[in-house]
Amino acid sequence: MRPALTLLHRTFGLFIAGFLVVSGLTGAVISWDHEIDSWLNRSLFEIRSTGPMKPPLELAALIEAADPRARVTLVPLHQDPGRARPFIVRPRVDAATGRLFALDYNQVFIDPVTGQVQGRREWGTVSLSRENLMPFLYKLHYTLHLPEVWGIDEWGVWLMGGVALVWLVDAFVAIALTWPVRRKARAAGASPSASAAPSVWRRWWPAWRVRRGGGAYRLNVDLHRAGGLWTWALVLVIAFTAFSLNLYREVFFPAMSLVSKVTPGPFESRKPAPEHQPITPKLSFPQVLAQARAEAARRGWAEPAGNVFYTQGLGVYGLRFFEGEQDRVSGGMAVKTLYYDGLDGRLLGDRTPWEGTAADVFVQLQFPLHSGRILGMPGRIMMSVMGLLVAMLSVTGVVIWWKKRRGRLRHRTLLRQRAAPVIEQGVSA
Repeated sequence: MRPALTLLHRTFGLFIAGFLVVSGLTGAVISWDHEIDSWLNRSLFEIRSTGPMKPPLELAALIEAADPRARVTLVPLHQDPGRARPFIVRPRVDAATGRLFALDYNQVFIDPVTGQVQGRREWGTVSLSRENLMPFLYKLHYTLHLPEVWGIDEWGVWLMGGVALVWLVDAFVAIALTWPVRRKARAAGASPSASAAPSVWRRWWPAWRVRRGGGAYRLNVDLHRAGGLWTWALVLVIAFTAFSLNLYREVFFPAMSLVSKVTPGPFESRKPAPEHQPITPKLSFPQVLAQARAEAARRGWAEPAGNVFYTQGLGVYGLRFFEGEQDRVSGGMAVKTLYYDGLDGRLLGDRTPWEGTAADVFVQLQFPLHSGRILGMPGRIMMSVMGLLVAMLSVTGVVIWWKKRRGRLRHRTLLRQRAAPVIEQGVSA
C-alpha cells in the first residue's frame, strides 16, 4: 500500500508543483490587490478636485456619451471623497458587423467632481505595466492567462480547477505517508515494559519537527513534511475552495445540488447568451435602482445600495447593498443582493449572507474562505503567508524527487559497473 501511495504522491506532486508555485506566489500578493493597486496607480485612484460630486448615474451617462461603443455594466454608488470612481464597461454590438465592438479597455476611472475621465485600462490584460500589474497577477492566479481555443476562453479556469482537485486528493495521500508505520509484534519472552511500543503520537511527532544539523537535504525534507503537516487543514480549505470557485458551474454547484438542497439563483439557472449576442436590457439603471431600493426598504434592510451591475450575457441586473467597503473586506459576507430581469424587471431572487439552507451558506462561504476575508485582516495575512508556504512546499517536493532520482540513477550505474567484470569473467571462462 505504501509504495502505491508514494507513487501517487510523486505523480500528483510533480503534475501540480509548477501550477501551485504560480498560484501560491500570486495569491500571496493579491491578498493586498486593492492596496497595492491604489499605491501603484495614484493617478487613477486619487483626485485633487474639491466640491460637490456628481450623481453616479450621471457619471455613467457621461462615460457612455464619450464612447458610444461602450455600455456601463457596473456603477459604484458610494461617495468616496478624494477618490476617483471606477466603472466597468463592456462593448456594445456593432450594427454594421453584428459583432461586439473591439474595445481596448473595460474599466474607466472618472473624477466624480468634474466628470472628467482620469484613465482607462483593460482589467486582466497580459501586461506588467504599473496600471495593469495587479489585475494581471489577479487573473494569472486562477486562469494562467491561457488563450481562447475553439471559441472557448475558460481553459485556464478549468485547468486550475482540475489542479486544485488533484491537490485536494494529494493532501490526503501526503498525510497518510507521514503516518508512522506499525511496528512488528515484540519478540516472545520480552518483558512488556521493555518492549512496549511508543504511542502513535510519539512515533508521529518527529514528522512534525524541523531538525537542526542534518544538512541541506534533511532540512529540505523536514520543511516539506513538517510544513505540510502543520498547514494541512488550511491546505484542504484552500484546495477545496479553489476547486469549487473555478469549477463552480461545471462541477461544484451540480454536485452540491445532488447531495443537499441548494437554492439556485439566476447565475446558476440561466444559460449565458453567445458572446456576440448579448442581451440588451429594456430597463435602465435608474428604473431598476428605484425598484431595488423600494424592495430593500420593504424587507427592512438598513444597508445602502453600494453598487448596481448588469450582466449582459444573462440579462440580469444586480443591486448590492452594503456599508462602506464591506463588499471588498468581507469577501461578500456582508453584502445583500437583489437580482432583476433586464427585460421585464421581474425580481429573480436574492442573496442574503448567512441565510438559506445549510448548503446555501456553504456555497456563499467559498470565496470568503479562499481569500481569508472571512476573518478580516488576520485572515488576509494568513492567506498571504500560506501562498508563500504553498510555493515552498511545491519547490521542496520537487527537490526531494530530484535528489532521489539522482540517487536511484547512481545506484543503477554502480550495479551495472559491478556486474560488468563478473559478466566478462563468465564469458572468458
